[in-house]
Amino acid sequence: MFLIAGLGNPTDKYAKTRHNVGFDTIDVLAERLNVKMKKTVFNALVGKAVIGGEKVLLVKPLTFMNLSGNAIKAVCRFYKIDPKEGLIVIYDDADLEEGRLRIRKKGSAGSHNGMKSIISMLGTEEFARIRIGIGKHPEQVDMVDYVLGHFDKETRQIMEEAFNKAADAAVDIIGNGMDHAMNHFN
Repeated sequence: MFLIAGLGNPTDKYAKTRHNVGFDTIDVLAERLNVKMKKTVFNALVGKAVIGGEKVLLVKPLTFMNLSGNAIKAVCRFYKIDPKEGLIVIYDDADLEEGRLRIRKKGSAGSHNGMKSIISMLGTEEFARIRIGIGKHPEQVDMVDYVLGHFDKETRQIMEEAFNKAADAAVDIIGNGMDHAMNHFN
């Protein structure tokens, strides 16, 4: 079983912000797979799907970004998912240009508080991640204000394409493995 977690902040206030690109990608996957994201368990919105014959949970933590690890750990534990083998986390990266993807098998959290929470709660950095570039924040803008801000109309179109590519990458990881997805999408 796989768990694909998209990071973001719940509530309409944060919808479609830079920090919510993980949620946006889960929405793309849910729509493609005809999955209803209505069940709430362990402080997460969860939908069940099948991709390439594999059972998959689509997950949106409802704990707010900085506590994402609480929900991810609880869901992994309940469904007996080994993060090293079955967890894929999708999130924003302010060090990548807007719309660019970076897929990795493991790594540090960098400055991303949601990833810091997940790594801390799971006790490992060894799990798949798909980072979606949101562009560097302007020096005159506070980082928190930047990630909680919205894309302009033109950039939003670029990001919509990135959400689709990130969804494709998650499906590719499940069907063909990490190395294939990294070679194809990085």
